Amino acid sequence: MKHYTSIHDIDNINSWIEEAKLLKSNPLKNIGLGQHKTLGLLFFNSSLRTRLSTQKAALNLGMDPIVMNVSGDAWGLEFTDGTIMNGNTAEHIKEAAAVVSQYCDIIAVRAFPTLTNKEKDESEQVLSAFKKYASVPIVNMESATGHPLQALTDAITISENCTKPRPKVVLSWAPHIKALPHAVANSFTQAMQKMDVDFVIANPEGYDLNPEITGNTPIVHNQEEAFKDADFVYVKNWSSYEDYGKVINTDPNWMITKEKLGDAKFMHCLPVRRNVIVEDAVLDSDNSIVIQQANNRTYAAQLVLKKLLENA
Repeated sequence: MKHYTSIHDIDNINSWIEEAKLLKSNPLKNIGLGQHKTLGLLFFNSSLRTRLSTQKAALNLGMDPIVMNVSGDAWGLEFTDGTIMNGNTAEHIKEAAAVVSQYCDIIAVRAFPTLTNKEKDESEQVLSAFKKYASVPIVNMESATGHPLQALTDAITISENCTKPRPKVVLSWAPHIKALPHAVANSFTQAMQKMDVDFVIANPEGYDLNPEITGNTPIVHNQEEAFKDADFVYVKNWSSYEDYGKVINTDPNWMITKEKLGDAKFMHCLPVRRNVIVEDAVLDSDNSIVIQQANNRTYAAQLVLKKLLENA
């Protein structure tokens, strides 16, 4: 594995899950692997769990992390080839990626979508440019269309809490006050398609995800119908894909309640807006595994870094 930018970089998700569990049981076992190695964490957008968990993962492997908030601290970057740089951008990604590659052994990048230009977002302009011009491995800490570190985390968490051979897992849309990306939902869908689960997506009409990603996964427009006999309910808001980036429905009846959840385990990537996405009674119940899920972010990132270091 040269980079980790998509859930499809995982060759066998079941073996990855088991290896992550072993790392979790002894996080410092491989602390010498990253000695004298540097991880560069480049944030074009804000973060809490991704930033801290990836830093901790690097430290568990003996790496030295360097963190930069690119949007506020760096020169304005230009990503278009052949452009006349007489505007607000002062440095081209060709030089920037090459320079950062000299300072870091692995580069991790977080860059959100515009949610206004579907073609630009699906080209993964920022992530693709780093892969093209950097000379070291690239890790996706959430991009315009995917969040593979979160999806690996989610797969680990489901495995840890599973009590039957083939659980039913539901990915449900829920209302939000802002237009949000599709990245988490996309990568979670791709991860579940790799696992032996009964997977269903529930969302209102007009909120179907990219059909190239959902494929043959059943999509149900009735939330309560989708939740029937569910073992895990993963909740996330996303904006419209068809009417790209738009909020076309804020129906509060799609909020997750304890009554609708039943005996299922509740999952969310966080941060979550209480009593908008999900009511307090769910988040504060024993059915909620969001804190365990957040803890597993470290071991998902640690596994990815370990594999990249071993393949260097």
